[in-house]
Amino acid sequence: QVQLVESGGGLVQAGGSLRLSCAASTRTFSSYQMGWFRQAPGKEREFVASITWSGNRTYYADSLKGRFTISRDNAKNTVYLQMNSLKPEDTAVYYCVATLLPSPRHLRSDFASWGQGTQVTVSS
Repeated sequence: QVQLVESGGGLVQAGGSLRLSCAASTRTFSSYQMGWFRQAPGKEREFVASITWSGNRTYYADSLKGRFTISRDNAKNTVYLQMNSLKPEDTAVYYCVATLLPSPRHLRSDFASWGQGTQVTVSS
């Protein structure tokens, strides 16, 4: 497993943007498929996005396509989630995840490594 630490969450008004970062502690970061999940209050944890080890392919939850962008910098062992046009329903704890399984992956059980999460709150 790899240790993951998220940052960049906070409070933002509807229509605003945030960029989440996730730093991974591993010498083999470029071997991992990375992703993001989120969990809103009272709801199931859901898939947000994932990115292949090389960064050449990305996958998104259908409802988030066009607003969220996942990217990675293998030289910095970091994956990002750019979130634009945020809505109050995007309020959730966002979790960074990692897996060595081949892509694409979108199930919770596919990802062995999880960060502690970062809170994103979107006010109306």
